[in-house]
Amino acid sequence: MTVLVLDNPELMAKAAVLETGLGGLISKAGDDSLRKPHRMRFHYGFNQHRLSEEDQQILRQHAAYLKAHPELTVEIHGHTDAFGNEEYNAFLARLRASSAAKLLQAEGIREGRITVTGWGSRKPLARPEDHAANRRLELEYRSEQMAKAQ
Repeated sequence: MTVLVLDNPELMAKAAVLETGLGGLISKAGDDSLRKPHRMRFHYGFNQHRLSEEDQQILRQHAAYLKAHPELTVEIHGHTDAFGNEEYNAFLARLRASSAAKLLQAEGIREGRITVTGWGSRKPLARPEDHAANRRLELEYRSEQMAKAQ
């Protein structure tokens, strides 16, 4: 058996399409207007819930992608660091996710296509002491085809 290791993201995406049959979910090479933005994670300053202007622009690109792919939904997961009590962290995480959802809705994405989750500090990305890495928002795309595969 031969194992091919790909370090080119575009080739890996094409290989995934061939392997899974999800060709309709990945835009064609060269079609920048329909390509999913690469960045799926956004970070926050301490006790902040508003995204920077640059991050908002990237989120608007996600909105354009969602408009071009009406079969997709998006889950927005808000996270915090471990400072503060868990009740407040859950509130702040949900506030972060809700703020991003409102931006997507303002860009024309129906509320029913967006799911918001506030995890607080319960699902750290890095070690709990890496506070800045854990203060984040993550986007996760879903489709009916993906749901059937799980």
